[in-house]
Amino acid sequence: MRALSRISLTQRLTLMFVLAASSVLLVLGFVIASSVEQHFEDLDMEVLSGKMELTRQALLRVHSQQGLTEFTHQLAYSLVGHHGMEVMVIDVDDTVIFATGHAGFDPARVMRQAIQAPDQPALWQLDAQTYRGLAARLPTAMADAAGQPLQVFVAVAADIVHHQTYMQSFLQTLWLFVAGAALLTGVLGWVAVHRGLTPLRAMRRQAQGVTAQQLSQRLPVNTIPRELAELAQSLNEMLARLEVAFQRLTDFSSDIAHELRTPVSNLLTQTQVTLSRARSADDYRQILESNAEEFERMARMISDMLLLAKSDHGLVLPQREGLSLALEVRALFDYFDAVAEEKNVSLRLLGDGSVSADRLMLRRALGNLLSNALRHADPVSTVTVCVSGLEHGVEISVANQGEAIAPEHLARVFDRFFRVDPARQRSSEGTGLGLAITQSIAQAHGGTIRAASNDGVTTFTVYLPRT
Repeated sequence: MRALSRISLTQRLTLMFVLAASSVLLVLGFVIASSVEQHFEDLDMEVLSGKMELTRQALLRVHSQQGLTEFTHQLAYSLVGHHGMEVMVIDVDDTVIFATGHAGFDPARVMRQAIQAPDQPALWQLDAQTYRGLAARLPTAMADAAGQPLQVFVAVAADIVHHQTYMQSFLQTLWLFVAGAALLTGVLGWVAVHRGLTPLRAMRRQAQGVTAQQLSQRLPVNTIPRELAELAQSLNEMLARLEVAFQRLTDFSSDIAHELRTPVSNLLTQTQVTLSRARSADDYRQILESNAEEFERMARMISDMLLLAKSDHGLVLPQREGLSLALEVRALFDYFDAVAEEKNVSLRLLGDGSVSADRLMLRRALGNLLSNALRHADPVSTVTVCVSGLEHGVEISVANQGEAIAPEHLARVFDRFFRVDPARQRSSEGTGLGLAITQSIAQAHGGTIRAASNDGVTTFTVYLPRT
């Protein structure tokens, strides 16, 4: 198998083509050889059957020993000019009554053949000659002591050396032709396969030109065979996905560099200013507390990034348990009650449902949605959480009244570090990973999340299967 893997596709297809063609030629050769051999056998049998029937009719006219003698003379005259035809007549006492010059067959074998397989062709070897013969037990007009017709054994054989010589020459020519045809088939097959794979080699050259800086390049689809067009289409779709993923990775790298540069720059600047002159213990304490806040923000960001990385590799495994969504949402309402009261926003819960989920992960996902809704809700408005039971799962929607999200931004709200308004103060808006984490948690539970924003109402809807 390992050796086969080193063979090129052209060589494999050529080899299979040659094997298939050779198999057909070999079968055809065997059929032709068998047909010719059968034809010769039919010709011999026609002659032998005629002679056997002639002998049968002649024996029926033998009424005495003198008639039997005359029969042998008549039989000898009838064989004049029939070169290669041999006849032997044997009585029941194993005595050879008549035999042509070269009919030196074993009487016992002739009699056994006549008894076991009468009128069936057999090959007899005599010295260097090969004969095809018939043997039969034929009655005469004479009667034996019991009054039954006297029978004799007759063998009729024809020399088939000329047939064998012809068949050897014919088979030699036939197999040479088969070998030459197989060789020619291999050459023509290689040419056909080599030309047939030209579009594939062209695809390889074009694929070699695809680099990280040229992911927008696509393989042609309309100018290649249909079978390869499907492969080219799949490769183009893969390149499109890679281009999108690479662009997202580039944006993510840029965003994370920007996100980390700000707190690091703040820490560095503040530390340099602090070290520029001596300060009191209270000043140092305030500076350290400020630094601690920046460190906490960076730690949250790194922890969130680690969670997202695990989610990308399927390493986030929920510890499921039966949960009442109404109870979980009310617990979150108690946690965000102070923030809602500060913004003069009321919290409302509609519906109820149960689901099998990880309690901590579910609370984090819903908490991210509530925090996002409160942050962008208009003052003196309501944030509504609606729980709806479906046939195979539940939907939890979190809606707030506020500035609508543009349609072109809805598709990217779950991207990491994406913000609808980049000018907003990042330090006041968390790490920018909340919605991405919520999406990862939903997917870890086999669910989905979607966003909609119409008429000043923004709604995030999470679907979770019951089990």
